[in-house]
Amino acid sequence: MELTLPIFVFWLKKAISALVLPPLLPFILIFLGLVFISKRWRGGFAMAWLGLVVGLLLVTPAVVDGMLAPLEPNAAFQPGQSTDAQAIVVLGGGRNINTPEYGGDTVSRLTLERLRYGARLARATGLPILVTGGAPSGKRTPEGQLMKATLEEDFQTPVRWVEEASLDTRQNARYSAAILKPDGVSRVLLVTHAVHMKRARKEFEAQGLVVTEAPTAWLNSAHDADPLPRLPSAGSAYNGWYALHEWLGLIAYGLSR
Repeated sequence: MELTLPIFVFWLKKAISALVLPPLLPFILIFLGLVFISKRWRGGFAMAWLGLVVGLLLVTPAVVDGMLAPLEPNAAFQPGQSTDAQAIVVLGGGRNINTPEYGGDTVSRLTLERLRYGARLARATGLPILVTGGAPSGKRTPEGQLMKATLEEDFQTPVRWVEEASLDTRQNARYSAAILKPDGVSRVLLVTHAVHMKRARKEFEAQGLVVTEAPTAWLNSAHDADPLPRLPSAGSAYNGWYALHEWLGLIAYGLSR
């Protein structure tokens, strides 16, 4: 793999994310606290307890729902509602590598959820689709190509444009706009996970596109019909990771503007 600057920055961000997000974040705090205790430095016990508390909070459904609520839109897009969108943009959300049942790389669960909804919207609205996602390794099939294949082969939904160079949400927006604007497209239906929509919309609007939100896959348990209280689980741990990831992304967005 050729280590270009964009790929280096991509992997650097991934490494930093691993340190400041669960599951490593609480353990790092606890480890540092124990080191401070062994060195008789002040604050060691407080830091170790902080790591334990942070770890518990980030798997507690009520806390996680509180983190998700300001991020996720209140309502879904209704195909019958008035919109002047000219195209549907579906953001990539990762890949599965070397899947034996598909004979190679294919889209991840996150990407598949977005593609399924994008296909549904395309049938309901008749709008053309752009898919966007690159190849962080620089060697594998770009995610945009995997998305196109999935939509056309599994959902019988044609794809008009493929953006295949982006490595993050900001590049999704920048490179998608560069493809769409020459074709006269400035208003889009944006498809991504509900928790990711706030950050994605900011990036696309910064490129001069008019965005109508078309979120999918809400994580907030307020949308569940089950009246019983939810307990910490693998699902709530994942939701806590995703919520914190998006809050940190929004902070980074604000600092970089």
